[in-house]
Amino acid sequence: MPKRFQEKDTYRVGVVSDTHGRLPQTVLNKFNGVDLIIHAGDIGDPEILDALANIAPTIAVRGNMDMGKWMHRLPQKEVIKIGKTVIYVLHDLYRLESNPGSAGYRVVINGHTHRPLAEEKHGVLYLNPGSAVLPKFGHPATVAILQINQDSIEVQLIELN
Repeated sequence: MPKRFQEKDTYRVGVVSDTHGRLPQTVLNKFNGVDLIIHAGDIGDPEILDALANIAPTIAVRGNMDMGKWMHRLPQKEVIKIGKTVIYVLHDLYRLESNPGSAGYRVVINGHTHRPLAEEKHGVLYLNPGSAVLPKFGHPATVAILQINQDSIEVQLIELN
């Protein structure tokens, strides 16, 4: 059963992944004013979710590096419905079990690779916000803002200083 959010004209969603126990103040600043925050796993410390929840409702999935008793409260995948937009969230895209388009997902959010990516394939937006603290392969630290305007979706990958 998807988590549902009220329908309104515009919905701003902050997307972060791979914080690995650290949450720079710049992430909190970039997410100021968002309606929802999605963390795509490898959180590293439950206090990060508390800090994000002080800004906006926060939904998170478990990553492969999330250890300890607290991680059992996190699902491995999550389905979120915002208006008509259905979002599927998981940590590792290679664990995607179904065809997102056939399943009715408009957006698939993942983390794991530490590489930012926003790419549309067959009507589905694949979004990896990259890593907020441990970028790899020459990429900068990044997060994303997903702007949902009824039927249209825009994504902005944001480099962190």
